Amino acid sequence: RLAADQGIAHAQVILGVCYHEGRGVLQDYALAARYQRLAADQGFAEAQCRLGMCYSIGQGVAFGEAARVLRPERSAGAV
Repeated sequence: RLAADQGIAHAQVILGVCYHEGRGVLQDYALAARYQRLAADQGFAEAQCRLGMCYSIGQGVAFGEAARVLRPERSAGAV
């Protein structure tokens, strides 16, 4: 956790997986998505993929946020 909190992307991905699967910590999808997002924002491809899965299945992200990310044309009012 220390390395993840210091901004090390690989550690953030690993901690995100731990939270997602409940390995060594209480399972928490919101924290899993948070750590994947931190790493994804640094350009870490694995985190981007994992965060995309969080959005696609709606785990750890707000429903409205997931819809906005996955279907931006609909949330912008287009038909």
